[in-house]
Amino acid sequence: MNIETWFLVIYFVAMAGIGVWTLKIGSKGSEGYLLGGRSIGPAVTALRLQSSSMSGYMFLGAGSLAYTKGYFSLWYAMGDIGGGVLNLSILGRRMRKLSQILGSLTSIEYLEHRYPSRWIRAIAAPVAVFCIFFYVMSQFIAGGRGLEMVTGIPYAWALLIAVGVIVFYTFLGGYLAVAYTDFVQAIIMLIGMVWILIGTLQAVGGWTAGNEAVGQINPNLLTMWGPEGIDSVQWGVIIGAVLVFSIGYMGWPHVNVSHMAMKRPSVARTASMYATGFNLLFIPAPYIVGIMALILLPNLDNPELAVFQVADTVLPNFAVGIVMAGIMAAIMSTADALLLQSGTIASQDLFQRFVKKDMSDQQSVWVSRFTVLILAVIGYIVAVNDPPAVAEVVIFSTTVLGAAFVPVYVAAAWWKKANVPGAISSMLLGTVSSVVWQLTGLVDVTGVDPMGVGIVCSTLALIVVSLATQKSHPVPAHVVAAMKETDKIGAIPAHMLTGQNDALAGQVPKDA
Repeated sequence: MNIETWFLVIYFVAMAGIGVWTLKIGSKGSEGYLLGGRSIGPAVTALRLQSSSMSGYMFLGAGSLAYTKGYFSLWYAMGDIGGGVLNLSILGRRMRKLSQILGSLTSIEYLEHRYPSRWIRAIAAPVAVFCIFFYVMSQFIAGGRGLEMVTGIPYAWALLIAVGVIVFYTFLGGYLAVAYTDFVQAIIMLIGMVWILIGTLQAVGGWTAGNEAVGQINPNLLTMWGPEGIDSVQWGVIIGAVLVFSIGYMGWPHVNVSHMAMKRPSVARTASMYATGFNLLFIPAPYIVGIMALILLPNLDNPELAVFQVADTVLPNFAVGIVMAGIMAAIMSTADALLLQSGTIASQDLFQRFVKKDMSDQQSVWVSRFTVLILAVIGYIVAVNDPPAVAEVVIFSTTVLGAAFVPVYVAAAWWKKANVPGAISSMLLGTVSSVVWQLTGLVDVTGVDPMGVGIVCSTLALIVVSLATQKSHPVPAHVVAAMKETDKIGAIPAHMLTGQNDALAGQVPKDA
C-alpha cells in the first residue's frame, strides 16, 4: 500500500475505535443512543455541528462551483461562515431548554411536542427522511470517489469500504460516537484544508500572481458576478445561495439535534465562538483552491475533483495522505449524522409513534440501528449504479429541508402564537413550493432561487394561518408556560419536569 492508503487505514481504525469506546453509553436506552445522555460540551457541540453541516460538499461541490463560477461561488461561502453562529444563537439555548421541558428525544418529536398533533410528526418525518436519504447518498458518492482516486480501488469497492466504516461506528455508539468522531474529524478537516490552501498558493506564486493568472483566463471570474459578468446576474439566485447555508442550517434535523444534546443551555454561547473560529479558518479555503485550480489544472474533466487533484499535484505524498483523511473526515462526519438521524426518525418518530407505541427503549435503539443499516444498503445500491453530481444533490436536499423546517423550528422557540395549523401549512407549502420551483425550471425563468421562494412561502403560511386560527386552535397552556420558562436564563424548576421519564428528569441543568 502507498503512504496515502496507510494514513486512511489508520484514520478508519481510529473512527471505528471511537464507536467501540462509546458503545457502553450508546446502549443505555434511547437517550444514551440518541442524545449521548445530553452530556456534550461546547467544543464538541460546535465542531460536531459544523462538521456535520459541511459534508463532502466542501471538498467536491465547493471546488466545483469555484472552478466553474470563479469568485461568484463565495456567495455560498458567505452564508456558510455565518450559519453556525446564527443557528446556535437563535436556536441553541432555547431549543436545549424547551426540548428538555417538553421531554423530547428527537428533533422531529420536539416539533410535535411544541405543536401538539400527530399530523406534525406524520408530515415532518417523511419529508425529513426523504431529503436526508438523498443527502446521505451524496456523501457516500463523495467518499467512494475520494477513496477510488487515492487508493486505485475500483469505485464500487471504495464506496463499500467508506460506507462500511461509517455504518460500523454509527451502529455501535449512536449519537455519542457521532459527536466525538465529528469532533476529531473537524480538526482533521481543518488541518487538511489549510494545508491544501497553503500548498496551492505556493504553487501559483502567491495570492496576487494567482489572481492575475485567473484574470487572464476570464476577468469576470475575479468578480462576484460569475463568468458572464454583472449583466447576467440573477439576484434571486444570489439571495438563495446565501440563505441555503446560513439560515438553512436551522431547518436541518440532523444539525438541530446538536442543541438538544448539549450538557446545559449555556453551552450554546461558548459553542458559537468555537463555531465562528472554525468557519473563518475552514470555509473560504476550498473555494479559493477551486479557483486556483483553473491555473494548475486547466483541462480538468470533472470539476468536482478539483480539490482532490490539486492536493495530489501540490503536496508531497505523506501530506496527501493526511489531506485525504481530512476529505474523508468531511464526508463521514455528515454521513454519520444523517444516518443516525434517519434511524432516529424511523424508530422514534414513525415506528414507535404510529406502529408499536409500547416499544421499550432497548427495542427502539435496535430499530434505529437496523434502519441505519437498511438505509446504508439502499444508499450504496443507488450510489454505485447511477451516481449523480454531489453538489446538485446536496443543494437540492438542503434547500427542501430549509424551506420546510426553518420557520417552524424558529417559531417553536420564539413565537408563542405559532400553532398546529400554522406549522402544518408552513411545512407543506415550504416543501411543495421549493420542490416545484426546482423541478419545473422556474429558477432559470424567474432568476429566483427555490430556497428563497420556499422560505418566504413557509414563513407567510405559518404567520397567516396561525393568526387566523388562534381561536379554533389555541396554543396549549403547558406549551406557553414552557416557552415562558425558556425565555428565562436559569435552572429549570423541578415542577416543570413532572411526568418525564427518570433519565430526562435527572438531566436538570445546574445553570442555564
